[in-house]
Amino acid sequence: MSDTIKHATESSFNADVLKSDKPVLVDYWAPWCGPCKAIAPVLEEIAKEYEGRLQVVKVDVQDHPEVAAQFGIRGIPTLMVFKHGEAVATKVGAVNKAQLTSFIDSAL
Repeated sequence: MSDTIKHATESSFNADVLKSDKPVLVDYWAPWCGPCKAIAPVLEEIAKEYEGRLQVVKVDVQDHPEVAAQFGIRGIPTLMVFKHGEAVATKVGAVNKAQLTSFIDSAL
């Protein structure tokens, strides 16, 4: 795992995501989820390419179900873009890099 991706918990989600001074892409995932594993390398690339403009944060829904429930996560992977503490865009399911960059750019 790279230094550019944070792993949030119930206790750190507020600081890592909701109070972030820059937009945040949150990846709700679980270790047993195949599509979640498939997009992990793409998220690494995105974290590096958008460094300074966007923070990438992962939330393990198995270990932190309260965070997932708070935002109505029903399927994984779910990707959400937060700006100023508000969820502004959501995408459910695995996406390729072009789809992900398009999703992020439209939300920013």
